Amino acid sequence: MPSLLTLGDVSVTTDSGVTLLKKVNLTIKPRQIISLIGPNGAGKSTLIRVLAALQPPATGSIERQPNLVTGYLPQRLTLPMNLPITAGEFLRLGLNRHQPNTELHTTGVTHLMDKPLQALSGGELRRLLLARALIRRPKLLLLDEPTAGVDLIGQVEFYQLLAKVRDEYGCAIVIVSHDLHFVMAATDQVLCLDQGLVCCHGHPEEVSQHPEYRSLFGAGTEQAFAVFTHAMGGHNHAHAHGGDHIDAVEPVHTDHG
Repeated sequence: MPSLLTLGDVSVTTDSGVTLLKKVNLTIKPRQIISLIGPNGAGKSTLIRVLAALQPPATGSIERQPNLVTGYLPQRLTLPMNLPITAGEFLRLGLNRHQPNTELHTTGVTHLMDKPLQALSGGELRRLLLARALIRRPKLLLLDEPTAGVDLIGQVEFYQLLAKVRDEYGCAIVIVSHDLHFVMAATDQVLCLDQGLVCCHGHPEEVSQHPEYRSLFGAGTEQAFAVFTHAMGGHNHAHAHGGDHIDAVEPVHTDHG
């Protein structure tokens, strides 16, 4: 299967000479869900920005599939509190003819269109941003901590939504998150970063047993890979690529301060 995007020995440094990424190699295949994990300052957001073509590498190579359409959901969006705009008006900014009806239905935000943007909850805003990221029908969707500031129920719903998005849009998804249980249960590949280096990568079960992973997050966190678990009093589950049945469980945060 042809790759959507391939990084070869990509490094990123700041103007002051600080290295943010060190010789990172990554191949993204169609319909994969890839999780980027690691402690604060590991280089996760920098890597997402490289994938989004927002951050040029200092060295290394980047090969993109021709005409690759990418959707990007940033970690933060700061809005003026006095901006007189509804969720629907925000969603349609810059659009000429396209009506985002499919995106509204997929992300479950149809009922929010007349609501002031500032009145949205954290979970509602993230879903709205996801809908906007999907408008161009991306083949690669990049999500930088999409559940930051979202409550537990909202996190469960959002991670369930990712499998639906992958299935409906046929896109690959790369996600940065601190919620090990959720991310690992709904992912195909894991890339663990520490101080700009890839310290381990592979399938979730493999990564959870890797010495570097256990050193970073503790020997007990392999429980984050428990599947077929009923959560929130209901049957909350996603379907991993290949049809595996996966349930959401309570999150473990990897934020080390």
